[in-house]
Amino acid sequence: MAYYRRLGSVPHKRHTQHRTPDGGLYYEELMGEEGFSSDSSLLYHRHIPSAIVGAEAWELPDQATTANHPLKPRHLKLHELFPGQEWKAADAVTGRRLVLGNADVRISYVAAGAPSELYRNAIGDECVYVESGEGVVETVFGALTVGQGDYVILPRATTHRWVPTGDAPLRAYCIEANSHIAPAKRYLSKYGQLLEHAPFCERDLRGPDEVLTAEGEDVDVLVKHRGSQGGPVGTRYTYPNHPFDVVGWDGCLYPYVFNIADFEPITGRIHQPPPAHQVFEGANFVICNFVPRKVDYHPLSIPVPYYHSNVDSDEVMFYCGGNYEARKGSGIGQGSISLHPGGHAHGPQPGAYERSIGIDFFDELAVMVDTFRPLEMGEGGLAAEDSGYAWTWSGRGPAR
Repeated sequence: MAYYRRLGSVPHKRHTQHRTPDGGLYYEELMGEEGFSSDSSLLYHRHIPSAIVGAEAWELPDQATTANHPLKPRHLKLHELFPGQEWKAADAVTGRRLVLGNADVRISYVAAGAPSELYRNAIGDECVYVESGEGVVETVFGALTVGQGDYVILPRATTHRWVPTGDAPLRAYCIEANSHIAPAKRYLSKYGQLLEHAPFCERDLRGPDEVLTAEGEDVDVLVKHRGSQGGPVGTRYTYPNHPFDVVGWDGCLYPYVFNIADFEPITGRIHQPPPAHQVFEGANFVICNFVPRKVDYHPLSIPVPYYHSNVDSDEVMFYCGGNYEARKGSGIGQGSISLHPGGHAHGPQPGAYERSIGIDFFDELAVMVDTFRPLEMGEGGLAAEDSGYAWTWSGRGPAR
């Protein structure tokens, strides 16, 4: 993120002495990407940030995946994963249930009512979409107040915790990368500014407003990191002092929030393809969103998507608001995911193609992830599957 930000107390020059009121030194930490060759920030700690007094294994929630074989389109009802009052005891980190995943990205879902422990993902950036509810994300950079429709971008290795607020669950759709997540490159100048044709700009991004300090001794932090076989594993660190001891920081790497309501949709006379809806990207995947918008105004237009084959990608759609015209009759509703894998031609449900003619506005809200390697099913996806979805285009069950 090339948008410079500065909070709290920092010295006039980087990598120079920064003195405490009693004459001691604050400890400078460079948090940077790509081996000192990309975005970074400098944080100034009251205590040595490397000091730990304990390290033990942390057993992650089930991360196993099962191949989508035989190859089928899938419908997953995520709201069924947290029935009744189960959400009250769940937190937004350890309560996540893996829905889909591959070597590049893992998609989880959680309904949380309890504060999480301190946590950082050392594998890649996280993009967490808040479907509903409210909360505060406390981070080493400062606090972020979040609510419905917010994307929360958390750079790799950012120490943070989720604190739900209010009486309703904080429902979150969690996209965990094996890389960094940033706005689409075509929206950015060669120096990183969001360009005029981008559907959002820096004014729409919310970062921390002030540093967040906390006291404490022997404080635990859950760390998700790469294991010997390349998959995720967990470690519980214990720090002698609370990690939220930063008196100031500056730079271009920090957590921020973007609300889906601030995305300005790109429309045209005929149907616009998914890249027009893109918001973020990571290595081998993109994130798009479909928001309420005017639709095609050519006199012969068909507003719903044409049937299409994703020959290079799997398409995952999370339905989180409004009425999705193309999916009526499929059983898909709020909190649903559809998985349309590469190798399967998909598109609107029977009748939707014809019904859309003459419509000039879509009241729909969805978050889409397209991946360029096949996705496998996590335990949460298997538990939430609607087994009849694959046959909804034909109107009949399997032939054998």
